Amino acid sequence: MKFIDELVIQVESGKGGDGMVAFRREKFVPYGGPSGGDGGRGGDIILEATAGLNTLYELSYKRKHKAESGEKGRAKDQYGADASSTTIKLPIGTLVYNADTDDLLADLDKDGTRFIVAKGGKGGRGNAKFANSVRRAPRIAEKGEPGRHLRLRLELKLLADVGLVGLPNAGKSTLLSVVSNARPKIADYPFTTLVPNLGIVKPEHSPSFCMADLPGLIEGAHEGAGLGIQFLKHVERTRVFVHLVDMSVESPEEAIGAFENVMNEVYSFNPSFKKRPMLIVGNKMDIPQARENFPVFQKKLKKKGFPIRAISGASQTGIPELLDAIGKLLEELPQIKLPVKESVKKYTYLPSFVIDPGAKHTWMVSGSDIEKLVQMTDFTSDEAIGLFKKKLKTMGFLDELARCKGEDEDSVFIGDMEFSYWEFFR
Repeated sequence: MKFIDELVIQVESGKGGDGMVAFRREKFVPYGGPSGGDGGRGGDIILEATAGLNTLYELSYKRKHKAESGEKGRAKDQYGADASSTTIKLPIGTLVYNADTDDLLADLDKDGTRFIVAKGGKGGRGNAKFANSVRRAPRIAEKGEPGRHLRLRLELKLLADVGLVGLPNAGKSTLLSVVSNARPKIADYPFTTLVPNLGIVKPEHSPSFCMADLPGLIEGAHEGAGLGIQFLKHVERTRVFVHLVDMSVESPEEAIGAFENVMNEVYSFNPSFKKRPMLIVGNKMDIPQARENFPVFQKKLKKKGFPIRAISGASQTGIPELLDAIGKLLEELPQIKLPVKESVKKYTYLPSFVIDPGAKHTWMVSGSDIEKLVQMTDFTSDEAIGLFKKKLKTMGFLDELARCKGEDEDSVFIGDMEFSYWEFFR
């Protein structure tokens, strides 16, 4: 399966069902009165994290998701049925952003985590709800509230406790295949690993943890060289870095240079990574040249305060001790949480209304409240239009529109609806 870790999709929750205008006309029931029921609620769009996925590949085939609308209200005070929700399955570790505002809406960091990203529209009220002591036989019913439409940017950042970093061919994939159930491709040429690989490690004396092989870190990776810019972001959740260095190179100075190049790329991508714990591991110690280089390499980096270990992925020497050290380090470290916007900021609402002059003889009105009022009003009913104007007056819209001093032939646009200026004041 192709590895995709960033995707933009569109979601739209369901529209609420329309309310109904109906009256009871039954034998032996005089003055039956209004009996139109409310419409049902539209379906929600729900995002759910699942352990069964590790890429956004399947979602790439379907970029638009729309929930069902609520059922219309019925006669005899029968409410319309609520629509079922639409659930979109995502890999654990997916960050959900509003693609238009770039706000982080949700961090799906646990299996089974559910997040309602777009709530369905409320059902419109039937005429039974508009009856009162003065209005005995109302012929008013609301249309259902429209669903919410959002563009979402999904960004997968792997949830790994341990991130393996290092130059290509440092032995990261070999180590992962030895200590876990992962089976990455292994070969003796750069960029064998083209996608991050995850594996579950179960040490003998400490709890299991997740390890990720993060490929493509070469000089200039943080600026787009090689594959690094694609995968450096997966380091963000990693609690511990395990930096593998190939000790079989020609000189210890070359190994030190390789180490410094990789760390420069990681720190350039995110300077806060300097505070992240790290173990340095000299690899390929089964090779004589590596055993000659390691003492000088160890002495130089110990002066900088880094803990250093030596292993051989091929012969599996030193690996149990390395896993125990990682396990003890993880026990002391908390999980890394990313800041999520407060729930009240999940949706960006405009003010009640804003009136702006458009082209000649036009006025453009925007605002979530007034646009929703227009969408939920049945303009085929004189009573509904009268109630609409009453709400506009309460909102202060009519007074504000009068201050604009428009002319009778002017057009007023509210959402998708066009009105004549004079209609609001007749």
